[in-house]
Amino acid sequence: MKDAAKTFAASLVTLAVLVTLWWWLTLPGGFEKSVLPSPLDVAGALRAGLVDGTLHPHIAATARAALAGLALGVALGVAAGSMVVLVPVLEMFLLPVVTAMQSIPKVALAPLIVAYLGFGIASKIFTAALLAFFPAFLAAVAGLRSADRAHLDLFRACSASPLRTLWHVRLPAAAPFLFGALQVAVVFSLIGVVVSEFIAATQGLGFVIKARSLELDVSMMFAAIIVLCAMGAGAGLLVRLLQRRIVFWRHA
Repeated sequence: MKDAAKTFAASLVTLAVLVTLWWWLTLPGGFEKSVLPSPLDVAGALRAGLVDGTLHPHIAATARAALAGLALGVALGVAAGSMVVLVPVLEMFLLPVVTAMQSIPKVALAPLIVAYLGFGIASKIFTAALLAFFPAFLAAVAGLRSADRAHLDLFRACSASPLRTLWHVRLPAAAPFLFGALQVAVVFSLIGVVVSEFIAATQGLGFVIKARSLELDVSMMFAAIIVLCAMGAGAGLLVRLLQRRIVFWRHA
């Protein structure tokens, strides 16, 4: 509890320092408002967007696509990682393909994904899943292989099936790895959705940023970015809380 309070206090201090620096840069003689609006201008735009409901459907659209893409990408990543661990020969086939796909900039793939899947939510979910897959896959492989050898030998001596061993030995060992990857995948899924919304969308925070950039409404652009930061930070905090609940033996 004390560690959590210290972390929260440190985060508040860091935020206060950053906002103060931001405010200082917008003082007379600093950046023009058309380049860097003041914190008060951005707060006003954010408040207006939340009070009149303008931002609500865009926040919901981005959150929905990011959550679905995160769930899909992590599920596929863990499944693929489990297959590699249970059937080692698959590693020589899967790992080069996964590594090659990861080396391709997702900004380059996003237009193709939109062309194939359309302007709807499917392209956003797929892009988010693509980014969330890689950290989940690597964490699953590393975590499942970190299982205690004595426990594996015991289950093998008891003639336990590979799936039973996976569930009772390998997955608990992999849990800390998977939660670490999940914190990264949460951010990646948001990035994937926003990139896709830049390409083609009629809703979403990425759409808001792009549309307001054409109108030179920099304050609302910053407001949308702040909402994205809050979503990422909130999701990361939720993952850490779940980790403390589920992987309780790591914090005993």
